[in-house]
Amino acid sequence: MAASLLPPDIHTGRPDASSTPVHQSLGQDYVAASEIGHFAYLESHSYKMYNTFDVHFYASFALALLWPELELSLQTDFARATLIQDDERIPYYGGRGGTMFRTIRGSVPHDLGEPSGDPWHELNSYLIWDVSRWKDLNPKFVLQVYRDYVYTKNIGFIRNVWPAVKEAVDYMLQFDKDGDGMIENEGFPDQTYDAWKVEGVSAYTGGLWLACLSAAREIALLVDEPELAHRYHSTFLKGQEVYETALWNGEYYNYDSSNNAHNDSIMADMLIGHFYAKMSGLEGVVPHKHAAKALQKIFEFNVIKFGNGQRGAVNGMRPNGKIDYASLQSREVWTGTSYALAATMISEGLVYQGMKTAEGVYTSSFSDLGYWFQTPEAWDEDGRYRSLAYMRPLAVWAIQWVLESQVQDVERSIDMPKPHTDI
Repeated sequence: MAASLLPPDIHTGRPDASSTPVHQSLGQDYVAASEIGHFAYLESHSYKMYNTFDVHFYASFALALLWPELELSLQTDFARATLIQDDERIPYYGGRGGTMFRTIRGSVPHDLGEPSGDPWHELNSYLIWDVSRWKDLNPKFVLQVYRDYVYTKNIGFIRNVWPAVKEAVDYMLQFDKDGDGMIENEGFPDQTYDAWKVEGVSAYTGGLWLACLSAAREIALLVDEPELAHRYHSTFLKGQEVYETALWNGEYYNYDSSNNAHNDSIMADMLIGHFYAKMSGLEGVVPHKHAAKALQKIFEFNVIKFGNGQRGAVNGMRPNGKIDYASLQSREVWTGTSYALAATMISEGLVYQGMKTAEGVYTSSFSDLGYWFQTPEAWDEDGRYRSLAYMRPLAVWAIQWVLESQVQDVERSIDMPKPHTDI
């Protein structure tokens, strides 16, 4: 029996669908569902899932800026979904395959269903990997909750979703195998880059985890839980030390801490957790000088050395200046990731580099490759696309977020001399 996020007499899909009540109702300070309703949008024409959460993490800047109450309603739905245990066994096909519970309490779901199913009743339509083992969904939930509070100042929303935030953080502790404050990836693609294997401490999910702990500390203080806030902060400090020791190589953060041949690849998205923390008014999770140095490295390698600097940032680049061919996704440009990277660069004072990165995605989409408003998730070095009309490119609104929040700093930076490039 599928647990439901809607009243028991409402169904959106098959007429024979049934539901059971939500296992734990949330508080009544913020009643977004009854006042605003439920909002859903597709990941893409190719990947027909609603509110795909690891992707919405990037796209959510658009919803938060333009329709903040819809954003709060969406986050409230995911908070409720996180508190659901649904023991229905469903298949997954990645690796050797297997079955998984449809939802596990404490694990933020990947999506809220699909058009051919019963969205808001049957969750997690994604069947490639067991998403209850993913390392990015829970941190992304906590980070979005806090960012949305900072933007809306809606304390009722925070009180409402706090039980889910607390369980989401606690759930992640099982992935800290050695108790050093840092989660470890498990040797399969256990995050939004679901074809790119990662193992041990990783720049991407490790940074998200640190940012999550920082945000969770602030949320705990808002709901008068000082002991939990202290625990989160202590874990953050331990994990931050591990992150720096395991990954910083003097120029950038390695892809992961494994012994794999591509562990030292330059990942364009390595600092997304740091960016989210900064955009929520928190201190970054890495030192500013490290962030600036890593972003300059990404610009010089992932942007300038790919597509003559006119295609955005390739996800993975080797230290020798060659594209990382470890997976399909490491050799792609993800349009939304590039926009988020551009926003990160601008937020760290690398304004020219950020605008140049974003320009490559824009001109490729709207001119050179002619995708227009069908902007895809990805393209490769030959311009071949994957998944048109994708959700993640809405991350372009993250640039607007930065410009609005740091307008004076940006105006001063624009007058600085442009760094020399071969372009």
